[in-house]
Amino acid sequence: MRQNLYLTGAAFLSAILGCAKASSSDDAAPIIALTREALDHWGKGDVQKLLDLYAPGITYFDPFQQERIEGIEAMRKIYAPLAGKVKIAHYEIIAPKVQHFDDVAILTFNLVDDVAEQPGGPGNVRVAWNCTQVYVRSNGKWRVVHEHWSFIKPELKTAPQ
Repeated sequence: MRQNLYLTGAAFLSAILGCAKASSSDDAAPIIALTREALDHWGKGDVQKLLDLYAPGITYFDPFQQERIEGIEAMRKIYAPLAGKVKIAHYEIIAPKVQHFDDVAILTFNLVDDVAEQPGGPGNVRVAWNCTQVYVRSNGKWRVVHEHWSFIKPELKTAPQ
């Protein structure tokens, strides 16, 4: 009986782990490219590209919010005051990893921003982030259904000049 339980558990675990396929660069590239394009626009103060990437039912966390943000309209309200005011001099996506589960892709990466200007905060700072984005493919289009940002180290440092 115990041996059957172990075998059943091992088969179940194997089936679950088998659902996730290791991403080749071909599988990962479109997801990373969508995020990179949105970050390129964000760094120029254009918030719309990120909003276009989000699904209507987006859920969102970041260290500046006290609770989970739910829905595209709530995201529009958060991003509206930032439009045209965020300037990223340079950013680097570090160690991106995409895990695919059929029509779901999870992108995790570290991001280092050299922030030249931000509303209500200091400019010329380097900020290091952890990010997780959960993408879902619907009608042939990838959209972010969940995004989570956290600081790698919650300290700001002056960016090199």
